[in-house]
Amino acid sequence: MSKSFALALGGGGARGLAHIAVFEALDELGRKPAAIAGSSSGALVGAAYAAGMSGREMRRFVISLAHNRAEVFRRLVTTRAGTFANLFSLGFGSAVLVDAEKFCEQFLPEQVPEDFSELAIPLMVMASDLYRREAVALSSGALKPALAASIALPTVMRPVLIEDRVLIDGGATNPLPFDALDGRADVIVAVDLTGEPTHARSDIPNPWECLLMTVLVMGGAITAEKVKHRAPDLLVRPKVGTFRALDFLQASAILRAAEAMKPEFKEKLSALIDA
Repeated sequence: MSKSFALALGGGGARGLAHIAVFEALDELGRKPAAIAGSSSGALVGAAYAAGMSGREMRRFVISLAHNRAEVFRRLVTTRAGTFANLFSLGFGSAVLVDAEKFCEQFLPEQVPEDFSELAIPLMVMASDLYRREAVALSSGALKPALAASIALPTVMRPVLIEDRVLIDGGATNPLPFDALDGRADVIVAVDLTGEPTHARSDIPNPWECLLMTVLVMGGAITAEKVKHRAPDLLVRPKVGTFRALDFLQASAILRAAEAMKPEFKEKLSALIDA
């Protein structure tokens, strides 16, 4: 009898699209995880897969959107949290803040439901409590506010208030939440997108990109320490480290780069769950 497995999906901005190649590999194997835990962009794509979308359907969705720059820009404009009218009351940064909940409404596939209970696969969404300084695992109730909280990177997106908690990006406390899946399956699989260090680049990123990359550097350090103490049964690292965190329009290239890991991933997972 085959063993069950659970899937932890790390954050990484646009690199999170690489998770779609993992879903495609699972579809090719004909296997579904018993549970999914996701942080930041890993939570977004994890929600779509947990809702019943196939990897191929997700690929079509992101590529069609990425190839329509005008539509991406139109949707982004509607996600702005601040208005020029409240510049002086909320500060000059408010005019460029993104409302994470509006972002989810604009960019998530329509198959993603409103409530956790409507998902086909149990999902755990990681966020961070800004004031309590601790990880928060959300797995019931309204789904889209939880997803918004998981991606709410300070200075880029407005924090999300859920049950009197001010929540920000899950990557701040648990960027690869494989430990949150303890007891949920026989085998724990984690997909890390923080990327390997590179000496090939010397260009200076813009301020937002620099902030996102800094979060990835910190997330990589947190994950490395976690793995030292207790590693997941299978750790997958698609080679997408050359892509920047905001390279969403490079969806096709990110997916092509991620595809290289599929044969080895399928072989290793099959060996673990069918042993």
